[in-house]
Amino acid sequence: MKEILIKILNFLGLAYWVEITTDKPKCTYYFGPFLDRKEAEIAREGYIEDLKNEGARGITIDLKRLKPDILTISQEFDDKTLVTTIASFSP
Repeated sequence: MKEILIKILNFLGLAYWVEITTDKPKCTYYFGPFLDRKEAEIAREGYIEDLKNEGARGITIDLKRLKPDILTISQEFDDKTLVTTIASFSP
């Protein structure tokens, strides 16, 4: 029953997501969806720990109600050229 409610909220853009941005590498990550803010708050600690273990720096966290189309957005600069890598997968 909970899964159905999460799917409905996500469809409507009302589910909670954890948005994490990092300076190194320059990325934005979306983790979710979650039924409520408390669930998202509890889960965010694990995501932060994983990113720190991977060497991420300059981590900023926000909890939002939204419906992201892209779950990982990476922007790396190389010789004045912006390269954007987009990965999307089902949570």
